[in-house]
Amino acid sequence: MAETYVQERSKKGRKSLVHPEAPEPLAVPVYDNHCHLEIDDGDDPLTLDEQLERASAVGVSGVVQASGDIASSRWAVAAAERHARVLAAVAIHPNDAPVYDDEGQLDAAIAVIDELAAHPRVRAIGETGLDHFRTGEAGRPAQMRSFEAHIALAKRHGIAMQIHDRDAHRDVLDTLTRVGAPEKTVFHCFSGDEAMAREAADAGYWLSFAGNVTFKNAQNLRDALAVTPRERILVETDAPFLTPVPYRGRPNAPYLVPLTMRFIAAELGADIDELCAQVAANTLEVYGEF
Repeated sequence: MAETYVQERSKKGRKSLVHPEAPEPLAVPVYDNHCHLEIDDGDDPLTLDEQLERASAVGVSGVVQASGDIASSRWAVAAAERHARVLAAVAIHPNDAPVYDDEGQLDAAIAVIDELAAHPRVRAIGETGLDHFRTGEAGRPAQMRSFEAHIALAKRHGIAMQIHDRDAHRDVLDTLTRVGAPEKTVFHCFSGDEAMAREAADAGYWLSFAGNVTFKNAQNLRDALAVTPRERILVETDAPFLTPVPYRGRPNAPYLVPLTMRFIAAELGADIDELCAQVAANTLEVYGEF
C-alpha cells in the first residue's frame, strides 16, 4: 500500500515536530516537483491522502514523488498509480550507490530502476547525481557509475532527470557535458551560486528551488535565483526536509510550497500570480500532464 511509510526521519535534536499551520492559498496553482512522502515525520504524521488534500487546499495541484532506493522507488510508482495528483521519479540515490555496490547489487538495483522507469506514471529518473559531502573517495567510483547509468536510463526512456548535487558542482556539470545530458535535466534543490546558475541555465537545465532559499545563510541561492531565467525555475519542498522560514526545523510538506513561492516572487520583484503560472507551465513542460 502506498500509504505505508518505508522510512522514518530522525526526531533526535529537533525542537518541534508539529506540522506548521497552512499558509494562505495561492490564487494560481503550482506543483511540488520533488518530495519524499514515503518518510514518516512529525508527532502526527500525515497520510498520503492528507498530504495531497492539504496541498490542494492551498493551490498545490500535484507532486513529483522522488526516490532514492528500490523500496522508495516502488513506493513512488504505487503512489502514482493510486493518486492522479502524484507522478513518480525513480532512482538509486548517489549515497546509496556505494552501499549497493559493496553488496554486489548495484547493477541489479539499476536494472530494477530501468524496469520501473517504463511505467507511464514514472516521469523522471531521480534523484541521482553526485554527493562529495557524505560519500568519501572510496565510494565515488560507484557513485559515478550509477550516475552515468541513470543518465542513460533517462535518455532511453525519454523522461526527465532530477539531479542531487552536493559539494560536487563541477563534477556534475562536467559529467553531463561529457556523456550528454537528458533533454529535460533538473537540478533538484539547487545548491550552487550565481555562476553555476548561469552555466546550468545556458545549458538548458532547470533549477529547482526549495525552502532553503529562505534561510538567512543562503545568499548564494538568492544570487542564483536572481540570474535564473523564469522559464527555467521550478519549486519544490524536498519534504519532509528544508522547511522554509519561519518554520525551519519543523516537518515540511507540499502544502508549504506557497511560502517558498511567495518568497521567490518577492526576491524577484515578480507578480506572484504571473510567476506561479510560469512555474506551473515549466513543471508541466518537464514532467508532462498529471
